[in-house]
Amino acid sequence: MKITVLGAGVVGVTTAYQLAKAGHAVTVVDRQSGPALETSFGNAGEVSFGYCGPWAAPGVPQKALKWLFMEHAPLILRPKPDWAMLSWLLRMLANCSGPRYAVNKGRMLRMADLSREALADVRAETGIAYDERMQGTLQLFRTDDQREASAKDVKALAADGIPYEVLDPEGCIRVEPALAHVREKIKGGLLTPKDETGDCYKFTVGLAEKARALGVTFRYGTTVKTIVTSAGKVESVATNKVPIPTDAVVVCLGSYSPFLLRNFGIKLPVYPVKGYSLTIPITDAARAPESTVMDESYKIAITRLGDRIRVGGMAEISGFTTDLPTARRRTLEHSVSDLFPGGDLSKASFWSGLRPMTPDGTPVIGATHIRGLYLNTGHGTLGWTMSCGSARHIAQVIAGEKTDLSPADYAIARYR
Repeated sequence: MKITVLGAGVVGVTTAYQLAKAGHAVTVVDRQSGPALETSFGNAGEVSFGYCGPWAAPGVPQKALKWLFMEHAPLILRPKPDWAMLSWLLRMLANCSGPRYAVNKGRMLRMADLSREALADVRAETGIAYDERMQGTLQLFRTDDQREASAKDVKALAADGIPYEVLDPEGCIRVEPALAHVREKIKGGLLTPKDETGDCYKFTVGLAEKARALGVTFRYGTTVKTIVTSAGKVESVATNKVPIPTDAVVVCLGSYSPFLLRNFGIKLPVYPVKGYSLTIPITDAARAPESTVMDESYKIAITRLGDRIRVGGMAEISGFTTDLPTARRRTLEHSVSDLFPGGDLSKASFWSGLRPMTPDGTPVIGATHIRGLYLNTGHGTLGWTMSCGSARHIAQVIAGEKTDLSPADYAIARYR
């Protein structure tokens, strides 16, 4: 089958790789000059199979009001007259109940666990090196309230059989020795030992080369105009260059996916939630993290990537803007310098990207009512974490095979 994958971020490239392995003739289209040059380029570097969950959670509306007045807020709202933003916010609020949180987190954990297996397979098949480490994620609590609130996450991890360890301050220091310098700031932590770290950009570039060796064609510098259908079936992809005849299309366009789909009556509730990162050269390894530490106070991940520290996080709801306010940089600098002052901030690179978020946190993966039109998008902050599992899942759906996970949990039909 001829399949066109729209988007060459980590989700698009892993999708193309899996489809090529299954024997399809695959073409990848992206407007950039190469793979992983947008949201996948500078993300936090954590592959969070255990530390993953929806932003829509009990207590978040109340916390959000408090965060509006914090200098270093994990959530920033820059409202504008935008119906898509308002609709998405209302849907997200509707998912902040305990029962909805449990359902959504369970779906995300199952996809993340499938992705853990799939990433291990890809690594074994390809031998790609991407500054990877397999030392887990430490969710760090600075307050007693944070430690006590983690009980709901522990319950969800236990329900889905995800390994975890609840740590006291000394346990946190055992896992991350550099924290000994700030022992007085730690109340405890939650370790998910199966989590990994790595440079998503390096991984995606390397996998694109492996996919090319399998016969995948990459068309960079190419903008998708529309998907052409005939009699309710995909026929081709119209671009700013030549049209691409195809039997099927997989939309992996992240935050931009809804624009392409609305012409087909597909109302995809994906909205960009902006994130920021700093990449800092390490000057003192004894004061740098070993793996990923999630600073729960600021929702910021501090990750070791080889000889660099990647600091990433925050959720800014401000539409399709990628500006770089100095206030956001100060928040990232505050978090990392407060815990791990082992890097040279004067040489840090500052970046922002748009994470494609759904109201329930779960990605949208599966078929649509248009024959041959498939979706693999809406992964939010967890595109790197869920990419390999999502790719395996959509490849199974397209092949009509029995899927490892329930298709209904990830299909767009759940929003009807």
